[in-house]
Amino acid sequence: MLLRLASIALALVVSAVLLPASAAAVLNVTATVAFQEVYTPLFGSHNIRRSADDRTVSILLDRSTGSGFISSSMYHHGFFSASIKLPSDYTAGVVVAFYSSNAHVYEKRHDELDFEFLGNIRGKPWRVQTNVYGNGSVSRGREERYVLPFDPTTEFHRYSILWTRDAVAFYVDDVPVRHVSRSRAAGDFPSKPMSLYATVWDGSNWATSGGRYRVNYHYGPFVASFTDLALAGCRVVDQMLPAAQAGCAEAVAASDPAVMTLAKLQAMRRFRERNMVYSYCYDTRRYPVPFAECDLVDSERKMFKESGHLRTIAHRRRRAGRRTARAAGGAKADM
Repeated sequence: MLLRLASIALALVVSAVLLPASAAAVLNVTATVAFQEVYTPLFGSHNIRRSADDRTVSILLDRSTGSGFISSSMYHHGFFSASIKLPSDYTAGVVVAFYSSNAHVYEKRHDELDFEFLGNIRGKPWRVQTNVYGNGSVSRGREERYVLPFDPTTEFHRYSILWTRDAVAFYVDDVPVRHVSRSRAAGDFPSKPMSLYATVWDGSNWATSGGRYRVNYHYGPFVASFTDLALAGCRVVDQMLPAAQAGCAEAVAASDPAVMTLAKLQAMRRFRERNMVYSYCYDTRRYPVPFAECDLVDSERKMFKESGHLRTIAHRRRRAGRRTARAAGGAKADM
């Protein structure tokens, strides 16, 4: 999972602007931009609300329609991020998505990297689903689902997608929650330029308990707000020099989010053990032979049924209790 990185002095894109190939620079993944600099409405324009400074945008789902926006350009690798606050109260059937895709260009062999936020009935938490598609691999869904260790409806939290030539990583705040290597995902790894999207829509047919609970518009409109918009990536422009494109890709690969340190790997393992509730890697009913990129960890495997779903929350709590007890015991032994 570790990425081998080298120092570089090449071209990069910051906030969707290409620098000369000779420029020595560092990819600034914390720089944020105004909505109109990089995004444009996609659908449901009357349900898109922008702040006075154009740095926060809210998208709404009501009885008439959902809404969404799309990046003004396509990108070939990059770091794409937004701080998001989700709708509260009864949100069953509601889907909020932050993702990259090129389905509008490559209909039968599209690439896609997803954050999908799945609403729930009152008192139950939102769930977050990540997915990776490459070259039209929609029949080989690579879904993972998590519950969040915070309430995503009370304040903004940052969700980020890193896409380099060699790996994909999903971040929640500053914690990596998933990492996929190109060398192991083989032909299913995203390889073509993609646009960025944010949408909210009615997913009643599947989003909550397999469609058991549907959107109830009595609780609408459902509002998802986005701020801290960041697109630090390789923007596709006409007549781009190959050296500039290659330099940008190397800059993305050398950026801080791409450096999977031991501390980051440990944080990712903790997040997954505590918060993952479904993984395609453990879904042996759907995929009897695991995909090559699956790291089958014994501590994770025991937590999941053959369906890939978490056995029970109580099972996870018992395991967490045993880990705490072992840690306490080790601390006493060192005294």
